[in-house]
Amino acid sequence: MSPPPPRPARVLVFDSGLGGLTVLAELDRLRPDADRLYLADDAVFPYGDLAEPDLVARVMAVLTPPIALHRPDAVVVACNTASTAVLPPLRARWPEIAVVGTVPAIKPAAAASRSRRIAVLATPGTVARDYTRDLVRSFAGDCSVDLVGAPRLAALAEAALRGGAIDDADVLREIAPAFVDAAGRRTDTVVLACTHYPLLVDTFRRLAPWPVAYLDPAPAIARRVEAVLAERGFTAADAVASDAVGADAAAVRHGSILFTSGRPPGPALARALAARRLAPA
Repeated sequence: MSPPPPRPARVLVFDSGLGGLTVLAELDRLRPDADRLYLADDAVFPYGDLAEPDLVARVMAVLTPPIALHRPDAVVVACNTASTAVLPPLRARWPEIAVVGTVPAIKPAAAASRSRRIAVLATPGTVARDYTRDLVRSFAGDCSVDLVGAPRLAALAEAALRGGAIDDADVLREIAPAFVDAAGRRTDTVVLACTHYPLLVDTFRRLAPWPVAYLDPAPAIARRVEAVLAERGFTAADAVASDAVGADAAAVRHGSILFTSGRPPGPALARALAARRLAPA
């Protein structure tokens, strides 16, 4: 048996904005010992506005410098829209790195739904991808599936994390199409198919017309990262007892965050990042 690597695992978490922090929080619970770099491509947020060839080119260009500098063991594409397009070229370009993507949790949603009516709350870019529709056909064929492309919801979540005030009416307008009561079946499960959306899940619960189960992909992504790190000889660490944002965050290694825009975070965001033990690189 080969000895374990003589250093902590290095993980790069990447998103167009700050939604990937929801994935990083789950990863911190499982691997608080990992060296952490977060890359936010906020210069072109959101990715849903890019055509697929432009999206692939942008992600490859943005990831090349930090991968060359930090040499991560795993790269997490914490963005559903990007994952539907960029995973194959990333894996072809860096075969030595474990590349973990973000997939809408349609399969577990279909398994959990009792009413057999589920909604996929996503960005318009994710809704438009054949990849998403293939998941529906493969795993939710016996369900009524409402694909809801929310054009402003990621931006609202981003604004809230940066300390801005957001209007309940604006949030409700975005999520309302996910709640359907028709033909004797009412939505009982909503897939959060954008990593930004869990940042607003408490608001969703408060505003929703009836209770539903919200499926956040972040825990499953973190478990996959933990597995691929273990395959590479990085043994599992003791888990953080609860939320990585709070007292237990002391167990998590300090990390860095890069913004492609070069803009420094404002006071509210700086506090949120510090709570996650992240400092601007």
